[in-house]
Amino acid sequence: ILDSDDQLRLMKQIIQAANIDEKRWPARLLAGLIDQWKNRGLGPGQVPAREAAMFADGRAPVLYGAYQARLQVLNACDFGDLLLHNIRIFQEHPDILRQYQERLRYILVDEYQDTNVAQYLWLRLLAQRHGNICCVGDDDQSIYGWRGAEVGNILRFERDFAGAKVIRLEQNYRSTQNILAAASGLIAHNQGRLGKTLWSDGEKGAPVTVCGVWDNEAEARAVGQRIEDLRADGCALSEIAILMRASSQMRSFEDRFLTTGLPYRVVGGPRFYERREIRDAIAYLRVVAQPDDDLALERIVNLPKRGLGDMTVQKIHALARRQRISMMAAARQLAETDDLAKRARTALGALIGDFDRWRAMLEEVEHRALAEIVLEESGYTAMWMMDKSPDAAGRLENLAELVRGLAGFDSLAGFLEHVSLVMENDAGAGGERVSLMTLHAAKGLEFDHVFLPGWEEGVFPNQRALDEGGTAALEEERRLAYVGLTRARRQATVLFAANRLLYGKWQSALPSRFIEELPAAHKVAQIERGLYGQASTPETYGHMDAPFARHGRAPGLIEAKAVARHISAGQASAFAVGNRVFHEKFGYGVVQEVDGAKLLIDFETSGAKRVLDSFVRAA
Repeated sequence: ILDSDDQLRLMKQIIQAANIDEKRWPARLLAGLIDQWKNRGLGPGQVPAREAAMFADGRAPVLYGAYQARLQVLNACDFGDLLLHNIRIFQEHPDILRQYQERLRYILVDEYQDTNVAQYLWLRLLAQRHGNICCVGDDDQSIYGWRGAEVGNILRFERDFAGAKVIRLEQNYRSTQNILAAASGLIAHNQGRLGKTLWSDGEKGAPVTVCGVWDNEAEARAVGQRIEDLRADGCALSEIAILMRASSQMRSFEDRFLTTGLPYRVVGGPRFYERREIRDAIAYLRVVAQPDDDLALERIVNLPKRGLGDMTVQKIHALARRQRISMMAAARQLAETDDLAKRARTALGALIGDFDRWRAMLEEVEHRALAEIVLEESGYTAMWMMDKSPDAAGRLENLAELVRGLAGFDSLAGFLEHVSLVMENDAGAGGERVSLMTLHAAKGLEFDHVFLPGWEEGVFPNQRALDEGGTAALEEERRLAYVGLTRARRQATVLFAANRLLYGKWQSALPSRFIEELPAAHKVAQIERGLYGQASTPETYGHMDAPFARHGRAPGLIEAKAVARHISAGQASAFAVGNRVFHEKFGYGVVQEVDGAKLLIDFETSGAKRVLDSFVRAA
């Protein structure tokens, strides 16, 4: 059984043999595509023609076939094959299928809403003889569509298994009546669901609190203060969680908690400043600020790849040790000698020149702008933009959040000093800690007090999901909100910010439509003064006496839309009407409209769609 590394190596061989441009069609992208097709139960000859035309110049199914043929020669399979081969055996050999149907007469499935098409087909084949199948699941908690889960499997269960009985498990033993009523009212806006209404005979509890603040920093301060109040009242920190739509939202909370000494843990991933892309970016900035930082230079000397491999680094190290000088000083000497190959010498000289130029900008260019310049000109941002792995977009969001975070410091040196303290601080090793995690990581968990920040249009629901997935994606985003609310046992607090710092500018944000969809009887608003339509500055929040200052009616989209400053789409797009572009999911198309960073594109095989310009490239 091949693991993911073996898969990639094999895919690279097949791409090279087929003379496919791997820069345009990376092995990781095509391997992921094949995995998606296998999750849908599709063999090489079953891929829809329109879909096949979108990848590798229409040759993706041929590459898929070559990949499968190579696996057969190797007497190997990947994880997707484990089910796909099994399904084919059952379909082509009825006698074998009958043997297993007799052996497995009673089938019980948990988390049925998370099954993919291949799993569904396999289960149907096994269960069709005796019909003894019991599936437990919650269609309202189907939140993994992005990795192949098909909510339709549970929605059509009654049609697939004639005579099936549906038992609705509506009594809830976790949350208060108010939380359940709010969550039920929200999810009722979804059309694609079986329908149920949760209830509890427990306490009514407090309504869901909707808190409006000035910006994401104020959001972190408000949550931090409320947690301190709960702690003073005897609440254990382990019973408190902050659930976010994206990991990039964690930065402001981590900074706040490290400043105040509030112990926390990040569930399901590394802390913000421990993420690979953040450490790389900080290493670049450290070398700009202090060229003699050997550890930082060694980390990024060949990142992205620029022809400075291990042999070059070893020579730099050896010279630095012999002469007792820094790696940068040694690199300067080597770049002027014949001790390195011409290519390495040229690349090293160019890198040294870049750092000299960036360092000269320290006194002239605002430090946040300088960070953007360094990441852009070094090729580091472009490296992740070209990366087609599923987590590349999240890494780019984290880099953008890092740059935004520099706005809170007077200088690059001040920021780097802060980061050094952050990385040394273990955030309260052992003992009680507040939990920070994404909403996807929170499924199955529960806490007394749950904070749900970032409920703004474009953040949650996520703009990329809306642009690429339409109504189906919106309903999955709403299910994600439902999951978040129902993690709370006693109190759920939803927060939105009226402003976000994007591209170095303050920009207005609208409260999420999900706030409007929460039933009025089960929510209470606590909105900061001067939030919409009045003269206000980020500093005004600091003078408030309490984290959630003024009670009022819940903010609605009508009120929010009346604000003079609407959401800006950010920087102007580099694309113009008439440009031909390519999108990795929708294929080739022509730009019809440009609205800031949003494009309306008429795709050849997918029709008209709105997407962000960062997800397309010139064709």
